[in-house]
Amino acid sequence: MSEHEMNLGEQPIAAIMREANLKAHDLVNASAVPMTHKMVARACKGRRLTANTKMIVLNALQAATGKAYTFADLFNY
Repeated sequence: MSEHEMNLGEQPIAAIMREANLKAHDLVNASAVPMTHKMVARACKGRRLTANTKMIVLNALQAATGKAYTFADLFNY
């Protein structure tokens, strides 16, 4: 797999986090399960994530913001 196929560009989650004034650390702290800053960075950059990692990121963002989001709101792939 080429570098281009792995990195899909900035994802909508990055804009949501900016608008909510959230940093990766805020999502890590809000997560109910073990989560790393690297997972958040990869989600924002557009690295392909496993379904499990996407769910962890989604749940952490919802916990941090108190809003309901879907995968389609956070990722465009």
